[in-house]
Amino acid sequence: MSKDCDMDGGETTTKGRIVAMFFRFLALLLIAGALYLSTEAIFIIIFLFVIVAPFEKLFPRHKGQKIRRPKLDTDLGYALAAPVLGILTGIVAIVIGILSLAWIPGLLIRPYVEQIPEQYMPIIGLLLFDSLVYWTHRFYHEIPVLWKFHAIHHSTEHLDWASGFRSHPLDGTILAPAFVFLLTAGFSLEITGALAAAQLVLGLFLHANVRWKLRWLHRLIITPEFHHWHHTNERDAIWTNYSTFLPIWDLLFGTYFMPKNRRPMVYGVSEEIPDGIIRQLRYPLREWKNPLWYLLHPFQSIKRTFKFALLIVKSMWKSAFRKRGSKPWDVYPKPEQVEIP
Repeated sequence: MSKDCDMDGGETTTKGRIVAMFFRFLALLLIAGALYLSTEAIFIIIFLFVIVAPFEKLFPRHKGQKIRRPKLDTDLGYALAAPVLGILTGIVAIVIGILSLAWIPGLLIRPYVEQIPEQYMPIIGLLLFDSLVYWTHRFYHEIPVLWKFHAIHHSTEHLDWASGFRSHPLDGTILAPAFVFLLTAGFSLEITGALAAAQLVLGLFLHANVRWKLRWLHRLIITPEFHHWHHTNERDAIWTNYSTFLPIWDLLFGTYFMPKNRRPMVYGVSEEIPDGIIRQLRYPLREWKNPLWYLLHPFQSIKRTFKFALLIVKSMWKSAFRKRGSKPWDVYPKPEQVEIP
């Protein structure tokens, strides 16, 4: 029995028609609300298409890949829904930034930061920001409960000018600890905001379907080749290339992977990620309890939340101190038995 899917992720078979229409309606409602708030996403899509798509046609990495490739509508849907999803990301990012306690070391080093000459602040800020994002990004890959959110971004099986748009709003909190750390350490909002914005913009271009290897840059700054290896689902490349600006962090901590005589060919993830915006937004939260449960069981909520936080800390320790060059698990991804709070 054949089936087709669209941006809402519903099957157009008779059995799934009603569900498909419902999810399609929710997706269109989300996009309509986002466009009501702002139409900037339309211009960003057009700009990125005009700038990047011609190079993908002239210098394609995967020659058979069409511009109108499978699941393109899902990725563009994420772009159009960005104004609404961005609000959710901002709210959660503030919470994550506070709960991460990144502001504590920020305050501790503030007296030393205040002694840095102003002309060196952007350079020092970049190094600190990039190193912290490296570790947050690494944790989002190697801690199963966090991976569920980041897996949405990695679920695309075709990398091109539009695939960078696909991202769960709670996955956007990857930048939160680094952002809070820099602000509390005394770096200006202009420097911190510029670094965060640059990382987001650069991320869109790094997914491009271009064949440029740029070998001489591989150990200096990240390139599309570097990031494509990060996205591949080929076994030996998994859990590598976490850096967002400078590959030095992967080189230092044993996660650098840039083979000379081959190129990444297979993308996506091994687990089954549903199609469509609404289903993908729900996917990481399927095992979480109904929000009303927390209100009706406050003491159990506190207990489960504490256990959950302790598990995250243990998983962070495991990731940070795993043997250099080793892999966290034998199967990718292999979720641990996690009791969701």
